[in-house]
Amino acid sequence: MMNGKKRILTALDPGQADQVPLYIHGINEAPIIGIGQQITEGLPEINDFRKMNDAEKFKVLDTLFLIHETFEVDGFTSFEIGHESGVDDQHIKDEFGVVYALSDFGLPVAMGHPLKEASDLEHYQPPVPDPGHLLLLDLARDRFKGEKALFWLMRGSFVRCWRLMGMENMMIKMFDDPQFVHDVAAMILDYNLAQLDLLVGAGLDVLVIEDDIADKNFPLIAPGQFLEFVNRYNRQVVDAAHAKGLKVVRHSDGNLWPLMDMLLDTGYDGLNPLEPQAGMMLDKVKDYCGDQICLLGNIDCVDLLPNGTPQQVDAAVKKAIEDAGQGGGLIICSSNSLHPGVASDNCIAMFEATRKCGRYPTP
Repeated sequence: MMNGKKRILTALDPGQADQVPLYIHGINEAPIIGIGQQITEGLPEINDFRKMNDAEKFKVLDTLFLIHETFEVDGFTSFEIGHESGVDDQHIKDEFGVVYALSDFGLPVAMGHPLKEASDLEHYQPPVPDPGHLLLLDLARDRFKGEKALFWLMRGSFVRCWRLMGMENMMIKMFDDPQFVHDVAAMILDYNLAQLDLLVGAGLDVLVIEDDIADKNFPLIAPGQFLEFVNRYNRQVVDAAHAKGLKVVRHSDGNLWPLMDMLLDTGYDGLNPLEPQAGMMLDKVKDYCGDQICLLGNIDCVDLLPNGTPQQVDAAVKKAIEDAGQGGGLIICSSNSLHPGVASDNCIAMFEATRKCGRYPTP
């Protein structure tokens, strides 16, 4: 019987493991606490992690690990911790100088952009990756001791660029001052490659390039702009990660069909999160991609996990495995993060259904 790490890496090959792997791409405080209340005691009230005291933070992190152990989740997602500083009660700033408004509905929203014009780069000091920000990865490595695959969410070129420049401003500069956009993207590439070295040293298995490029209808930029301003930079990270022995997953919300051939050509090992509402139907994607790439996601977190029943979730997991599980190359997870609106019972139903329905026939 494979352990979780072997199961994930086999699926990303893409191949057939002993059973369909289970993964949590991202999870907010509310579902950690909601699911955790069914397996442990002494959890704090739901709050932004940044606003918890040290004892509450420790309990929430320990519960997150416990969820992965109790429900036999095969991979663990890490991301930077400690890279933000408070501006006031409602705003934070990251190491790049981007200001965010805190949100009750999940991720903070970028609203303060330090690089508006090319001249702003003259006095801008880019950050240097800090090994101390890899604390969550270090804790997971020590907790799971090679039993689960360790994932890391790395912001890609598009998201980093628009957060630094502002979305509308970046779109305009692609036409009016393309060299400025390239200079910012190159700066981000240097940061990501330097952080990649730290991640490899910390024991990472799977790099996730987190770079949302589409909404539910279509990509946010034209395919030509995607190749020129985004993919050429992300591709260098993919190549570097592969050279260091890592698997690489591409994450983007939305309708990716107009970019699908370019994503496949880039050499990603996995594609996530495959939103049903964006036309990323699992059977259709599997038919198109075949065994070129592993598929991760598709269990609807917009309607099903917040509003459905555990029986409906069970049926959705079974259908996903029937649609895309044959021959391997499938990892079950939600169609984006387990956000504050999902129902804890439905999350548990997804975990249990994967184990119930996901076993492959023994040769």
